[in-house]
Amino acid sequence: MPKDTRSFFEKLTGSVKLNREPEENNETTLAKASKNTWLEAGEEGELTVDVFQTPDEIIIQSTVAGVKPDELDLSITQDMVTLKGRRQKSHEISEKDYFYKELYWGAFSRSILLPQEVDADAAQATMKNGLLTIRLPKLDKTKTQRLKVKLE
Repeated sequence: MPKDTRSFFEKLTGSVKLNREPEENNETTLAKASKNTWLEAGEEGELTVDVFQTPDEIIIQSTVAGVKPDELDLSITQDMVTLKGRRQKSHEISEKDYFYKELYWGAFSRSILLPQEVDADAAQATMKNGLLTIRLPKLDKTKTQRLKVKLE
């Protein structure tokens, strides 16, 4: 089995550095790399995210540049967030015309297990300059609700 000589970044992102010089057997670097990519055709890419908290909410941020807000499918439960979408190329470019090919195009998704239950009904999602921000209000489990008993 040939040794994978891609950099850590190339393995992590699935990107390929193209080499303009043909090799001994006329197989380009792109063709070699495409045989070894971790993301096979038909599979979805996985978004990178930041998840952090404030005293009152859990916040998830992800870069979704090139995706319109109405093309994102966001589902939220009390303990999980799932984000799906598709990044479309605006025009086709021949493989031989690329110098670098690092951007991911196609379907993507990400499911995030939340460290604490949230109020899914009060969640808000905004997008500014390609950065998606999801704000999830925390449910306070320590809060005690007192009920008055009514006489009938």
